[in-house]
Amino acid sequence: MFSEELIKVPEVPSETFELPAMPLRDLVVFPTMVVPLFVGREFSIRAVEEALKRNRLIFLVLQKDKNAELPEKDELYAVGTIAHVIRSAPIEENRLKILVQGIKRAKLLDYKRTEDFFTATVEPVEEANLDLENLPDEVKAYVRSVKEQLDTAVSLGKQVIPDLLMLIRDLEDPGKVADLTASILDIKSLEAQRVLETFDPVERIKLVYQLLQDEVGLLEVQSKIRGVARERIEKEQREYFLRQQLKAILEELGEGDERRAEIEEYKKKLSKLRIPKESREEIEKQIKRLEKLHAESAEAGVLRTWLEWVLDLPWDKSTRDRYDLDKAKEILDRDHYNLEKVKERIIEYLAVKKLTKGKSHTVQILCFVGPPGVGKTSLGRSIAESLGRKFVRISLGGIRDEAEIRGHRRTYVGAMPGRIIQAIKQAGTKNPLIVLDEVDKLSLSFQGDPAAALLEVLDPEQNKNFVDLYIGLPFDLSDVFFICTANRVDTIPRPLLDRMEVLFLSGYSEEEKVFIARNHLLPKILPEHGFKDGEVQFTDDALLEVIRGYARESGVRNLQRQLSSILRKLALRRLKGEPLPFEVKAQDIKSFLGVSKRHVLSEEKPMVGVAVGLAWTELGGEIMLIEATKFRGKGSLILTGSLGDIMKESAQAALSYIKSKAEDYNIDPELFSQVDVHIHVPEGAVPKDGPSAGVTLAVALLSLFTGREVRTDVAMTGEITLRGRVLPVGGLKEKILAAKRAGIYQVILPSKNKDEVIEDLPQYVKDKMNLHFVEHLEEVFGIIFSKT
Repeated sequence: MFSEELIKVPEVPSETFELPAMPLRDLVVFPTMVVPLFVGREFSIRAVEEALKRNRLIFLVLQKDKNAELPEKDELYAVGTIAHVIRSAPIEENRLKILVQGIKRAKLLDYKRTEDFFTATVEPVEEANLDLENLPDEVKAYVRSVKEQLDTAVSLGKQVIPDLLMLIRDLEDPGKVADLTASILDIKSLEAQRVLETFDPVERIKLVYQLLQDEVGLLEVQSKIRGVARERIEKEQREYFLRQQLKAILEELGEGDERRAEIEEYKKKLSKLRIPKESREEIEKQIKRLEKLHAESAEAGVLRTWLEWVLDLPWDKSTRDRYDLDKAKEILDRDHYNLEKVKERIIEYLAVKKLTKGKSHTVQILCFVGPPGVGKTSLGRSIAESLGRKFVRISLGGIRDEAEIRGHRRTYVGAMPGRIIQAIKQAGTKNPLIVLDEVDKLSLSFQGDPAAALLEVLDPEQNKNFVDLYIGLPFDLSDVFFICTANRVDTIPRPLLDRMEVLFLSGYSEEEKVFIARNHLLPKILPEHGFKDGEVQFTDDALLEVIRGYARESGVRNLQRQLSSILRKLALRRLKGEPLPFEVKAQDIKSFLGVSKRHVLSEEKPMVGVAVGLAWTELGGEIMLIEATKFRGKGSLILTGSLGDIMKESAQAALSYIKSKAEDYNIDPELFSQVDVHIHVPEGAVPKDGPSAGVTLAVALLSLFTGREVRTDVAMTGEITLRGRVLPVGGLKEKILAAKRAGIYQVILPSKNKDEVIEDLPQYVKDKMNLHFVEHLEEVFGIIFSKT
């Protein structure tokens, strides 16, 4: 295969000539070397085709950067190989497989593109003619040493084609021996290029001998490592037999009782469990396996851990639900203020259970959606207490691995059950109340989709036979009361949301926060700061000042932090000798908490082009100012403030409506093509989207073009159409409470939301607010541009 007699080599000119060229990414082809190449680049395929048309000669040269797609001359090495294309065959679309034989070294003089392939002007390098019969002793020694080292490498495990090995053994020419040996060495392309660029055959055989010596040294180290590993395996096998003999000796001496006691303990636990027949048989099978394994083996340790998990699960343990409706109502009212819809839903569930004597298997999967701090998680704890069930909370925020839900397979090191089974074991009963917290913040990654794994957990038709990958046995989750919590529903996958009954928890008004602070928060945190009941008194005005200036969010978590901060300062005063009781008044709050951290407020003075809107966020309702200005231009609409696509479309619709009604509002229609309009919503770092700002955008634009000032004591929300109709929107309770917190007591709302607002809004809030329900923008303009 490698002898020159078997391959007809074409004549290579001795002088400079031009031929097709093919750059190689990471391979050096040596003279006399036969090698297959896979050709994929278009210009390389064309170069091969051109070579086949001519005399089958092609110039192969290594490129300096293997990632370069179209290398220039300066990106190629100066020496390459003139090769003969022996065979060519297409292997797939736009790819070739060719067989080439290196013929002669050549210097690259010029490299250029001709049509759709590259050509090279090369100067062949003639090999020095050595008298093989009278070679110097040093050269003969190098040739013999290379052959011996090559035999050593083969004995150490290096794979070499036998025919090639025989050919090298028969050769005496140091240049050819060096080239063929270099072609089978595991060296980098840069080292191979060094060999190719060494024209003197004597220097070349010396260089190849050094490279071959390095490889033999590496092979010796690898062989030593394999020998050590083999010895270790043999040692472990010897130790295993010795341990088996020791085990037999210990049993004869009566010292194997501890192992038998462990096995008997597992069997005793299993006998007490009421579990399905298939599961019992599998556990018995694994106990028998453990009996046969060595106590210190890794597999025995894995099996022992699995048995402890399986046998400790509450397969047949459950708590009895309490069906005392009055007691349940008392517990819910004690721990949470308001939230009447949620409480009513729980009482209804207990009523059904009581009527069916606990036989109803209707799985209740509730999802509480609301801003942070409104009591979603603590409500789950209160429900568990009212039912008489164990309570377990699982935080899902940021989970991105499906195995966190379903568990890891036992084959992995450190494998353990998923969070659902862990929660069941923690509860110690098969029917706990499990709160899946922050279900809207699950993440998707290459490790799987945790939300997809939850589909099985929360589906009543599937969770009767839930299989954790670690446990490997079906476990009945149908008696578990699952409650999910979230700040928003739009990030919860639709299939998962479909399995849940969503209950919305709105934010608290100022009056509700004062009641919660006085009746829930202060009684809880006063003892935590060393005060007894009556030693610290907060006036209602003081609590309102804390709420308005320092805790304006929808929930009460931050309110609790601010009250704790005040109590810490009072505790310090007490230790300094100030007398009890302390009375905290509104004017004292600034000295305790510093300058108030007010959120977005409406502008005090009416302005042209500025309107007060209302927005819903996952943190609750917010006031949103929308500003509009115009300047000389060509009729462009500029929108800034991190606006989403829907809000941008609302702005375009509002502008189109104003344009269509320009003459009705005494606006020169030509003005729209002479000015650019810029709409900006402050707090540009916060993304904003949704259609509910349509009314506010229309008001700001009409004010801008008519020069009329907009009332700032009125806030508004609603989607608009091109005909000026006002459509319903969501989150109205939160938006109305946001307006109230900002001191705005007049709100414009869509008329189609009237029934919802009347039902959801507390009476004391409705009494303070002046709500305008409108169907058309004309009604909005009539209110917003009227005298206050």
